[in-house]
Order: sequence, then C-alpha cells, then structure tokens
Amino acid sequence: MENKKILFDHMDQIHTTEMGAERIKRNLKIDTADVVEYCKNKISEENCNIYKKGKNWYCETDCMRITINSHSYTIITAHMR
Repeated sequence: MENKKILFDHMDQIHTTEMGAERIKRNLKIDTADVVEYCKNKISEENCNIYKKGKNWYCETDCMRITINSHSYTIITAHMR
C-alpha cells in the first residue's frame, strides 16, 4: 500500500512525451485524446497493483502494465499482458 501512496502523491507530475503517447495508443489499441488521463484513471483503480522495481514504477490492471519512470514520473510505455 505504501507504493500506491507514493505514486498517488505525485499524480500531478505524471506525464509522457509525444512519442510515448503514440506508443501507448498503439500498444493498448486505444484512441483517446488524453493518454495521460487515461493512464491515471487506470492507475487509480482500486484493483491496480503498483510496485517499484529498479528505476521504474509498474502499474498492473485490466490485463495491462503501465511503466512509469520513478524519478521523472514519465509514462514510458504500456502493454497488454
């Protein structure tokens, strides 16, 4: 639960690059204008498993894994599991 609190305390810092947004859309097969908001909503779900490994946060929910850099809070990628 501690990991979830740490990440939630930095939700306003979560962002991605233009290339990252396109990669996430392609990997998750989604068509949304705001990829960051989509990912934040998934991360906020009660059943989301959040853990830190090395330099990244991993958020697993709904058969997907979202990878976030733990220093810059940049969403690096997301994949279906």
